[in-house]
Amino acid sequence: MTNTLPPVVSREDWLTARKTLLAKEKAATKVRDALNAERRRLPMVKVDKEYLFTGPDGKRTLAEIFEGRSQLYVHHFMWLDDQDRGCPSCTAAADQHFTPQILAELHKRDVTFVAIARAPYAKIEAYSEGRGWQFPFYSSDGTDFNYDFHATLDESKAPVEFNYKSKDELLAQGFKETDLRGDWPVNSVFLRDGDSVFHTYSAFARGLDHNVTIYNFLDLTPYGRQEGWEDSPEGWPKLFR
Repeated sequence: MTNTLPPVVSREDWLTARKTLLAKEKAATKVRDALNAERRRLPMVKVDKEYLFTGPDGKRTLAEIFEGRSQLYVHHFMWLDDQDRGCPSCTAAADQHFTPQILAELHKRDVTFVAIARAPYAKIEAYSEGRGWQFPFYSSDGTDFNYDFHATLDESKAPVEFNYKSKDELLAQGFKETDLRGDWPVNSVFLRDGDSVFHTYSAFARGLDHNVTIYNFLDLTPYGRQEGWEDSPEGWPKLFR
């Protein structure tokens, strides 16, 4: 099957169109820079609740998993209850991005990276070792951590909230009751001042897009990510609907 193709034009016409797009790309870069600057000026909230995470060396507090650094990036690693395994998307992200090289660059900038899942640590350890991962991977099993930071939706544990919207707002947006459960894509960032820990940032769903390197490649290609939600010309391939 032959895919629909972009229109063919002269080099001069292509260059005119490319320069028009370039001006918009530069404007978007400036907007992104401004957003990043505003993000650095966000206030923060002190974390008063005690959380104990389980890792290879036993129990650790939130302050302890900073490993002596002042900043902590948490990937809330999704766990699939029906399959009792890690989420394929999180697994792919870990294979591609949670590498010793990337962690070393973060460490140079006083940032510790960890993944945290709510599965018991024995399952996390077996899953991690099976893939040869070396990044810090902790279990929040037995704590409210996932529910307090809305990485896991369970109305018996905490009111449902996702991407800063209440359950009623999510239902009005088109979510179904059956959607609002289990683990969701979330990251959280914390800052440590001595023994005090502060929550500075969390992003949800497509707010994590910029962390997925493959998207940065695909967004520059003619057919893009080939996902159903994308605004693409008629006839463009859609592998993921």
